Order: sequence, then C-alpha cells, then structure tokens
Amino acid sequence: MKILIIFSIPVLLIASLLLESCSLRASQKADKNVRPNIIFIMSDDHAAQAISAYGGIFDSLAPTPNIDRLADEGMLMRNVFCTNGICGPSRAVILTGKYSHVNGYYKNEGGGVFNNQQWTFPEELQKNGYQTALFGKWHLGSEPKGFDYYKYHEGNGQQGFYWNPVFNQNGVIVTEKGYATNITTDFALQWLDEASAVNKPFCLILQYKAPHRNWEPDSMYVNLWDDVEMPYPKTFNDDYKTRELTAGNTEMTMDYFNRKDMKQVPPPGLEGKELNNWYTFGVRKGENWKLDAAMSEEEARKWKYQTYIKDYLACVKSVDDNVGRVLKYLDEKGIAENTMVIYTSDQGFFLGEHGWFDKRFMYEESLRMPFLVRYPKKIKPRSENTDVISNIDFAPTFLEAAGIPVPSDVQGRSFLPNLTGKTPSDWRQSMYYHYYEFPFWHHVQPHYGIRDQRYKLIHFYYNVDVWEFYDLQKDPDELNNQINNTEYSAVIEKMKAELKKLMIFYKNDKPLDEYRMITEINKNQ
Repeated sequence: MKILIIFSIPVLLIASLLLESCSLRASQKADKNVRPNIIFIMSDDHAAQAISAYGGIFDSLAPTPNIDRLADEGMLMRNVFCTNGICGPSRAVILTGKYSHVNGYYKNEGGGVFNNQQWTFPEELQKNGYQTALFGKWHLGSEPKGFDYYKYHEGNGQQGFYWNPVFNQNGVIVTEKGYATNITTDFALQWLDEASAVNKPFCLILQYKAPHRNWEPDSMYVNLWDDVEMPYPKTFNDDYKTRELTAGNTEMTMDYFNRKDMKQVPPPGLEGKELNNWYTFGVRKGENWKLDAAMSEEEARKWKYQTYIKDYLACVKSVDDNVGRVLKYLDEKGIAENTMVIYTSDQGFFLGEHGWFDKRFMYEESLRMPFLVRYPKKIKPRSENTDVISNIDFAPTFLEAAGIPVPSDVQGRSFLPNLTGKTPSDWRQSMYYHYYEFPFWHHVQPHYGIRDQRYKLIHFYYNVDVWEFYDLQKDPDELNNQINNTEYSAVIEKMKAELKKLMIFYKNDKPLDEYRMITEINKNQ
C-alpha cells in the first residue's frame, strides 16, 4: 500500500498538470478564435479636416480628443475615399460593398429607395450569429433589413431633426425629446447593455445626423466661439481659373446659404408654406441675401462663413463627446479589447475650401472619408495607413474580421491585412469614382474619374464635355487643371487607359447617354 501511495502522488500531479495544460491550450485557442464585436460609427458630412488627428486649421480651436483617441490607440487611415460623394448612395455602397450602378441607388434627389431585398453585410453578420442593431440616420427610404433592432430618423425625409427627433423604432413611429446626437447614443448604449450580457458577438451601427445641414448645435455649444474669428481656408477666394465650367458653375458658394442655415428669426405671422419659403430663401440663383443692406458682398460672404463654420464645428463637438461616451462604456464593461470600433463619415465636406460648403465633387475635401479604427487585438496603437481604400471595401473587411466568407459578387476587397501592416503586394493603386445627381442640389456636373497616389483625372459629361487633371503632389489644393499641359501628356494617356480598365472591371463602361438618363430620372422631384 505504501508503494502505491508513493507513486500515486506524482501520477496525480502529472495528470493534473496535463489537464491544466490541455485546458490552457483550449482556452488560448478559443480566445484566438473569438469573433470581435463591431461598432461602426458614422456621422453625416464630417470632413477629415475637422478632426484634429488629421491636422488642419481648426485643430487648436476645435479639437476632437475622443475621435482622436481611436488614432492614438489604433490606426488613422489617410486615403479612404467614397465612390459617389453623397449621403444615401454612399450608405448603400457601404452596406453592399458594391458601386451605385450595381446596388441601384445612384442619387438622393429622385433616386427612389434602396432595394432592401439585396445582400448587405449586417444581414450576413446576423445570419452568422451576430446580434445586430441600427441607431440614428438611415436615409435610404426602405425598411432596414438584417437588424434585430433598429431606431432610425424618420422625420424630414429621413434626414431627421436635431431637436426632439422622430424615429422609426422597429416599425413604430415615436418622437423623443432631446438633442439627436445625445439621445441616439443613449439608445445605442441601452441596447449594448443587453447585447453585451449575451454570449454572442454584436454589431452596432451608430449613425449620427450631425454635422449635416442646417447645423444646429446643442444648447451648451451655441455660443462656444462667439468671440473668435475662425480661420479661412487658403482657397476660400478661389477664382476657378482653368475650371470655369465645373468648379466655377455651382450653387454651393457662401451665396447659397439660406436663412435657416444662418439661424435667422422669421417675422411674426408666417406659417406653413410661407414660413418654409422664408426659411429656405437663398438656395437658388438670384436669392443671395445679406444680414443688412449696409453689408458689402465680401462682408456678407465672411459673415455667412463664420456662422456656418462655428455651427458646424459645434455639432462636431457633440459628436466627439458621444464617441467618448461609447469608448468609456466599452472600458467600463471590460469589452474594449475584443471590439473593433470604426469612426467614419459618409463622405467628406467642404469647409470653405474653394469658397464652398457641401460635397459631391471628386475634389479632395469631398472625396476623402475620415477613417479611424481601433481593434486592440490586431491593430498597433498610433499606426497609420496610406493605401488606396474605398467604401466598397468596408463590408468585406467586417466579414473577414468576423471570420465569414465574402460573397463573390461583392466588388470591394477586405483591407483587414492592411490594418495589421501586411498590405497585399497586389493591392490596388487607384480608385474609381462616379457621381450622377444634377442639377439639384448645388448644380454639380455629373462626373467620373480615377485617383491614384499622385494624380487625379476627372471627366464631367452631363451637358459639358470637360476633362480635368491634377498633380496632387505639386497642386494638393487642385487649383490648376493641367489637362492641356503637354508635360503631362504621357501620364494623362496612361491615366485614361487605367480609368477605362477600372470602368470595365467594375462594369460601369456604358455610353454617356445612359449615364445622362440616370441623371434625368425623376431629377425634378
């Protein structure tokens, strides 16, 4: 018996150690294969140059510390571009991983509704065991599919209201009191409380109305910069030389702000259509107005810019606050490590550059989307990426992160390897763009084009036939159209050939008249 006891102790010890080792290996394997939670935060019209992590003229006056935190603890991507620079179509591209001509949603104005019977990445995540929810701006007309829960802006043509917004909550219309940016986050965090308690990964899509027009700040930020003169972009007084028929023929200069944009108080007694007409006066040609008759044209222009940019940045301030709330929540719940957090916008925006507001053009400020992503398990802190990425690539990236195969008809490509510093050797060197809407809003000519790491080529075609070419290294502000400069003849010829290849590859190589017909459909609605 004694011999048996002597030998049983080491045997039991070895057995125990073996079991512990096996358990540890199993646990490590399980941890390695745990699918990440995904939080996709997208604001509306938030320009990269209004995020301090990207650098710009507003950094010291209007920093965005919470959005910047994603760059500090993750990756800042410098060359992420939209493929059709307008709200609804960009959202459709993001959901489907397909260009507008494939997903069928080309335009905001007269564009119909998004076909919700087609494949989207939230629906694929849901089918593969993810909890899914949507909060905030949807702006696609049709009912969202692929979400366990949704609560999106229903009022104002699904643009939503900044104050006391109307929501569609799983098919029920409700009005909620408060400021949209704040209460949308409230709803999202309430849902996260339930989702994080379940042993399943989640995908939260949190989409703010801000900082969309009419730029209404939270009450605490209305007078934030009253005593400050905001700086002017260096292209504020652009004369549009070499771009007279395109950049020089728009309705998005400071002259086209309306009275509601400028927070003017209507005279008493107006209501209904008369009140609306009074507020919207200024959006059409010939309606340029001044605060008072004594103002010069230049004084009026600068006053409008100052009002606009202060309200815009005040709206951004609330967005940044609420991104901070989301990050704080993840920290407190202890789930930040395995949660991929993305911050982006549906496209860029002009903040006085070229004398404009709005977007649509393939010029840099509109084309570029901010994109900051934190995923501690995979992405090194304070890393940067300059690969050419576009919004068709978002959906396949989320699927690969979740370990889900990407359907073969998705046109985008996952950039998950790029996030870890392992950009594939065959990664694209250029991207394709196509904008269709005209003349409302803002009278921007439909155009398509190509951008690579240095050059950009654009063709405007609706009722003009204008090519533009820019050397972004020498002319980053795109002030000098070099299409007729013989020094660039070889480069332009090469870019045109590459553009044709991309149009064929993405199946968008139709005759121009077919593109014009897309613009014509319901264009006056």
